[in-house]
Amino acid sequence: MRDDAVVRVDDTVHLVSGSHTNWVIVRDGDTCTLIDTGYPGDREAVLASLARLGLAPESVAAVLVTHAHNDHIGAAEHLRVTYGTPVLMHEAEVPHARREFLDQVSVGQVLARAWRPGVLPWALHAIRSGGTAPLRVDEPRPFPVEGALDLPGRPVPLHTPGHTKGHAAYHLPALGIVITGDALVTGHPTSRAAGPQLLPGMFHADRARALGSLDVLGALDADVVLPGHGPVHRGPVGAAADRARERA
Repeated sequence: MRDDAVVRVDDTVHLVSGSHTNWVIVRDGDTCTLIDTGYPGDREAVLASLARLGLAPESVAAVLVTHAHNDHIGAAEHLRVTYGTPVLMHEAEVPHARREFLDQVSVGQVLARAWRPGVLPWALHAIRSGGTAPLRVDEPRPFPVEGALDLPGRPVPLHTPGHTKGHAAYHLPALGIVITGDALVTGHPTSRAAGPQLLPGMFHADRARALGSLDVLGALDADVVLPGHGPVHRGPVGAAADRARERA
C-alpha cells in the first residue's frame, strides 16, 4: 500500500485510496465502521489499511455499502464469511448485491466509448482488478432503522439513487462529513475534469435520478466530501453539488 493511500480526514475518519476506488474507515476506539471495500483485487489493501490504523479485521462493526458494483463490494463477502461482519445497504440495493440483477455499465457501452481518453486503460484495469468477476454478497442486510445507525460515527444513510437504484450516501453530522460513493465524485480515470462532478453518463442506471440526488446531498450541513472516486473535497457540499450539476 502506498504511503499516501490513507488520508486522515479527522481524528476518527480516514479516506483510503485503492486501485481507482476509495473506501472510508470511521473509527471509535478499537472498533470501526468500514464504508465500501474496493475491487476484489483490493482485498489485501483493505486489510492493510485497517492494520495501518491498528485495527484488526474482526474489529469492523459493519460494512456499509454505497452500492453493489464490484469496485465497491470487493472484500465485503470475505469479511462477512470470515469474521461475521454484517454488510448493510439500502433495501433497494439488497437484490442487486445478491445479483438477482446486475445494474452496471455493459461491455458494449464501454467498447463504444473506447476511443475516448482514459476509457480503455480504465477498462483494462477494471478487468485485472476483478471488475467483471462473478461477485455477490450472499446475506446483505437492509438498514435496521431509519436515521442514524448504532455504529462508530453514527452514520446517517441517505438514499441517493441514479447511479444504481439503491445507492446510498452516508452523513456524519457531528463531523460535517458526507461519504458520497458514486453519487458525487471528484475525479475518475475516464473524466478529464477535476473536482466535484457526476461520473460520465454511461455509468449511471438513471442519469436523471442521479442529478436529482445532488439535491439531497446539497441540502446537507457538511463541508467535507469523501467520494467513491477522487480526492477529499473540502468546502460546502451544497456548492460541490452545484458544481457537479453545472458540469453534467
